[in-house]
Amino acid sequence: MVKRIGAGTLTFENIPKLASFAAVAGKKESEGPLKGLFDMVISDSRGGEETFEDAESRFQREAARLAMEKSGLRAEDIDYVFAGDLLNQCVGSSFGLKEFNIPYLGQYGACSTMAQNLAVGAVFTESGAAKNALCVTSSHFCAAERQYRFPLEYGAVRTPTAQWTVTAAGACVIGSAGDIGIKAATAGKIADMQITDANNMGAAMAAAAADTILRFLRDTDTALTDYDALFTGDLGEVGSDILRDLLKREGVDIGGIHNDCGLMIFDREAQDVHAGGSGAGCCASVLCSKLLPDIQSGALKNILFVATGALLSATTAQQGKSIPSVAHLINIIRM
Repeated sequence: MVKRIGAGTLTFENIPKLASFAAVAGKKESEGPLKGLFDMVISDSRGGEETFEDAESRFQREAARLAMEKSGLRAEDIDYVFAGDLLNQCVGSSFGLKEFNIPYLGQYGACSTMAQNLAVGAVFTESGAAKNALCVTSSHFCAAERQYRFPLEYGAVRTPTAQWTVTAAGACVIGSAGDIGIKAATAGKIADMQITDANNMGAAMAAAAADTILRFLRDTDTALTDYDALFTGDLGEVGSDILRDLLKREGVDIGGIHNDCGLMIFDREAQDVHAGGSGAGCCASVLCSKLLPDIQSGALKNILFVATGALLSATTAQQGKSIPSVAHLINIIRM
């Protein structure tokens, strides 16, 4: 049974389980601190396809296939797939997953999409609307750059606050079996810090993350010390610093409990990614390659996963509009 508490946090009585998960990464990502943890590495940026967009669809397809294989389920055993990406109309998902012939509900929350998928998937499975649900999210550096910023051939100089869009995908199967569960979820509210620089998205997203974290703690009457770790994604260095300051003003010290997926996936000194990683596939792939395996092994038992998304488009950015943002929180536990 789904229960709403406080100002909008959902708790799940039966605890939907993450039955399996998989992460597929690109070459640059596989050379970072999470080297060796991904289920598959596709070194060619086009993934053997004709375009970068087709390559991103392949990343989603492979992640979905691997997650289902790990759970012993076939496509016909999945009741719904919740998926999204950064491309216009989420074509990375629709083209990538069409061959599975699963009822499809596309999701868009920018870089917060994986948490949004998990929240919706948990509601569907907890309510009985689905026995098994598949959640998939991806991003691709080359596809995102030419949609949101400049053609790759332009050779634009990146600012220090810029983040590197991760080429990767993550997929999870939500069902009734497994030793990892979704205990609660808090949907974020749209926050706008009036940031207009598309190369400073960490700063744009920090307020949304702070608001969601504070609302979850108030709704559940808990403190951060009740959890093993807090993982955001993808604030990078700039956004993480702002988040710490915003929460400290509210009497919440995230100190040694916080890490950010955008800071975990790359070695910022060796890989020249400036403020860190970003993209919908960043926190999705870190979740499925590092965080969930750590929960499965017992290294972590109770975490807060807070995915953040900058809700801009190429059109609004060119019009000089600010960048509204959102952050969704998932409380994941070891059963």
